[in-house]
Amino acid sequence: MKRRIRVHARARGPVGGALIAALLLGVSLTGTSGVAAATGDVDRTTASSSPAGRTAIVTESYDLGDTAFTDPVSGTVSEIRAMVHRPSQVSGRLPMVVLSHGSWYACTNPKATAWPCDRGRPYPSYRGYDYLGRALAERGFVVVSISANGINMTSFDYGDRARLINEHLRLWRQLASGGGVLTRSLPALPGHVDIRRVGTVGHSRGGKGVMWQASDKHRDEIPDGVRVGAVLALAPVKFDWPEGENSDTLITRTPVAVVTSGCDGAVGEAGQKYLDDVEGRTTEPAYSVSLREGNHNYFNTQWTPPAKLGDDDSTCPGRGLGPATQQNALTAYATAFFDKHLKGDTTSEDLLTGEHALPGVASTTRVVQPTDGR
Repeated sequence: MKRRIRVHARARGPVGGALIAALLLGVSLTGTSGVAAATGDVDRTTASSSPAGRTAIVTESYDLGDTAFTDPVSGTVSEIRAMVHRPSQVSGRLPMVVLSHGSWYACTNPKATAWPCDRGRPYPSYRGYDYLGRALAERGFVVVSISANGINMTSFDYGDRARLINEHLRLWRQLASGGGVLTRSLPALPGHVDIRRVGTVGHSRGGKGVMWQASDKHRDEIPDGVRVGAVLALAPVKFDWPEGENSDTLITRTPVAVVTSGCDGAVGEAGQKYLDDVEGRTTEPAYSVSLREGNHNYFNTQWTPPAKLGDDDSTCPGRGLGPATQQNALTAYATAFFDKHLKGDTTSEDLLTGEHALPGVASTTRVVQPTDGR
């Protein structure tokens, strides 16, 4: 088995070729949309133009309410709320990526103490990845960013985060079959989502949540008929309880990618240990990249100043990456990962292996090869 580590210097010129240039151009051309105001309302934003190789997109939402889901194991009460980015023209069955945010203020009033919010309104953490959702939608993915504020207010159970993702996937399985409660909010998508090609992204505590959901131990809890084919843990927490017992998050049968940052003031680079866990055991490739001067919060625009409750948590203030640079690097990496493992498109695989550096950042790339040598 091989372990490969590469270190890249900042600003190496036009890195990643025309594909990365087009990807970043696509991010800049697509506008930001607002949240639908009420259950069943749909907010659509179609890009007026798209770069070569990209498609115009639509942004929609669904909202079943603050108390729509009661966890069958823990009893935690959660909302069912999400933003959806998709190509404006839908044909065939499209691969799907689910995004799950981490622990932040559950409500816009930081003094809130109950869920549903006893003060303020639900905080829009799930809107913090719109830039990534738009970029992936331009490449033909349906992207669903889910809200987890009820969990943030009341629970520290990572199983809660995994089961909330599974509940959304259960609803999407119904939609993929042509029915279910989401059809009203997403009228163009029934029958057009490939639930056998699902990827997940989890940030911070959400990172451990997606590792938990797809783990060898818990993967049988994923709704029947749904296949999670790629997992990306973004600045994830990593701690086992009891120490050394990693079965809840051990993934050896699904490709995994981990993104960490050298100036992360919240969780550091502990997420790199997820690759240590699978070395010599995984049957699928595992990748990681460390952004040398990135921080924890800039991956989510709702956690980034000047957002209302944003905070710069960098441990190297004054020399850290800017938000746009950090987000562009993540977008390039995530796109390469999901293109390869959900679509079979290896055009940008060199960003995963470290043959090419991510745009505008200094980074360290690692690859853990499958045990069968693939």
